[in-house]
Formats: sequence, C-alpha cells, structure tokens
Amino acid sequence: MAEEKKTTRKKIQASDLMNKIMADYFYDLNDAATTGRRKVAWCTSVGPAELLRAMGFAVHFPENHAAMLGATRMSTDMIPAANAIGYSPDICSYLTSDIGAFLKGVTPLSKAYKGIESVPKPDVLVFNTNQCRDVQDWLAWYSRRLNVPSIGVSSPKNVKDVTDAHIDDVALQIEALVPALEKISGARLDIDRLRETVSLSRECTELWKKVLETAASVPAPLTFFDGTIHMGPAVVLRGTQTAIDYYKVLLAELEQRNRDGEGAVEGESTRIYWEGMPIWGRLRQHSELFSHLRANVLASTYCSSWIFPSFDGRDPFRSMAKAYLELFIVRSDEFKEGYIKGMLEKFRIDGIVYHDAKTCPCNSNSRYGMPQRLEAETGVPSLVISGDLNDLRCVSDEQMKTNVEAFIEQITEGR
Repeated sequence: MAEEKKTTRKKIQASDLMNKIMADYFYDLNDAATTGRRKVAWCTSVGPAELLRAMGFAVHFPENHAAMLGATRMSTDMIPAANAIGYSPDICSYLTSDIGAFLKGVTPLSKAYKGIESVPKPDVLVFNTNQCRDVQDWLAWYSRRLNVPSIGVSSPKNVKDVTDAHIDDVALQIEALVPALEKISGARLDIDRLRETVSLSRECTELWKKVLETAASVPAPLTFFDGTIHMGPAVVLRGTQTAIDYYKVLLAELEQRNRDGEGAVEGESTRIYWEGMPIWGRLRQHSELFSHLRANVLASTYCSSWIFPSFDGRDPFRSMAKAYLELFIVRSDEFKEGYIKGMLEKFRIDGIVYHDAKTCPCNSNSRYGMPQRLEAETGVPSLVISGDLNDLRCVSDEQMKTNVEAFIEQITEGR
C-alpha cells in the first residue's frame, strides 16, 4: 500500500528576515551588557517597555527567554533546579525554567548565537503584575541574587470595564518609576522621545493586528504556530522602527497569499481557535498533527495579546496604562467570553481548543465552565487538552493525538 501523503504547513518566506532581526536584537543586548555602553533593564512582557526603551535601556524579556527554553525543550531539565531551592513545581514553569537555567549556568542563546555565553546582566528589573503575581516573585529572586533593584506596577485583576480610576492608578505607578530609572540610567527622561516610542509601539501593534487578521480569509494564509514565532518582534522590539519595518514585509507576503488563494495548510477544511498558552516544546509536532488532519489552528487569544490599540503618543503615560489594563488576561470572564465570541465569528471558527496549562492558571480559561457556556451560546464545539507551557512532564503526546483526531472527526461529522 502506498504511504499516505501528509498535508504540510507552508513556510513563510519572511522567516529568514525575522531570524536576522531577532539575532541582531540578542547581539545588541549582549553588547550592552558586556561593554557597559548602555544600561540593561529586564522587563516583564507587558511591562512598561516603552518607558525603558525611551530612557535608553537595552531591554531583555525573561518570558521570551523562558519560551526559548521551552521551544528548545531544555526547560524540563531546568525546572528541578528551581524546585530544589523551594519553588513549587505547581507555579509558573516559565519562572522555574528560567531560574533553573540561571542556576545551571545555561541558556539557549549560547546555542543559537555564537559568542553569547549568558543572558545579559541587569541593572534594573521592572515588572507589571497584570499577568500574574509570579512575574513579581520571579524578578524578586534575581533582585536578591544579583543585588539589583526590582521596581514595578501592581495591576488590578478580573476587570470587566477599564475605568478612569483604573487608568489613573496604573498611570501614576508608571510615572513613579521615572525617578528611580533616571538615577540608574544617569539621564533624565525625554518626554518627546517617550511620545515617539509609544507612537512606534502603536504602529507596530496596528501592523501585527493586520497580520493576524489575514487569517480571516478562507483558506487562512498563516497558522497559530506561525504566529507564536512571528510575534517575536512585537514582544521584544515594540517601540522600534525595526519591528514596524518587519511587519510591513510579513503583511505584504500574507496579503499576496490571500490574493492568490494560497492557504498555510494545504486543503484546509477545518478552522480552529486556540485558547491559552502554546505548548512550546511541541509547536512543530502539534502543527503537523493539525495540518495532517487538514485543520488550521489559525487564530488565538495568545498571539492577539500583543495588540494594544490604546497606545497614544500624545498621552504616553495614560495610554500605556490603558493598553496594559486592556490585556485579555486582566479581564473578567464576562469580558473574555464576549471577546472570544467575536473572534469565533470574525475567523469563521469550527471548533475551539482550550489548553489547560498546569502551571499557568491565569492563562487557562477552561476551569470555571467557560467552554460549556460558550458552546451552549454559539454551538461551536470545544476540546480541553491538559498540558503545560514549558513542563513537558505534564504533556501526554498520545492522549493529545487521540483527542485531537476525535475532535476533528466530530466537527467533520457534525457538518
């Protein structure tokens, strides 16, 4: 019997450019840390990066580094080192992966980029708890270990409507960071530079939104798995012209695919929405699993988390506060359900996959009845998979494969 032909995911040509951009970013960070020509700030992924960049800091994102540990499948070997010093295996595996890697003196950067031997040593650590408390605890460990100041913003949780009171609170906290950052950087904040940086972030986010929305076409020109990779510049380089220039190139390629009717998944027949974190160590495997079933996971909450429509260079502090408060993870279940319903309609979704990540409860939205409520309201079926963002000991590959195959078959038969 002839071997069954596997359906493949089409490569995005802009990937080579993105890889160069990311390499340049990491080499610049390494140069700043090793030469001392620029101060280095570590920042949580939805922290005040615009402020740091405007003040001349080279900005490192520990969550990006942790995702690299997950994607390279190094994390599972790093986590026990953090567990051994008192960090529970039940807390964020980004945190335990990253701290474990530091304790063991390893980094995926040294394997990917010649001449980089370690993550850049910080001069300051800056957090925003809009995602979870773990990010503050994470940077607090480095603060104690490296004798470096850790400062940040405490954000509200479970917000239905973002009010002026919320914005005033967070904006004042961001402004309060300035004197400490000026002391560390040795320079005063240039408000015009901050306005420009926030405006650049706004342009970046608008382009990234357009990139993701190309997947509303049938067939979709990209997948969720593409998005998790190509979001890199939006995460680590927002506030720069480099990110803007890259997304113009990527958007042009995807729009051309749409004009040509060229889908990312050959013979796309099922359209899936991914709710929750990626399983970083299984991106390729999961991409191939869905593609082989002619199912395109084409939209997600996760990739859309770097869309910040409220950035406004005319009012940088308040607009940063509003943008960070509007983040999906900060919002109430009522808001989240309305948001997902809009996404299901916009992207013509046939089914939802919820990733229940063991160590990331704040980004797991399947634990309080949301899948059942949304299915009852929309008729869109759902599947909950158990796993984790970085700890592959929590992932069952066979169970995942069996459940996904049954789910796609259920959707197909339901038609």
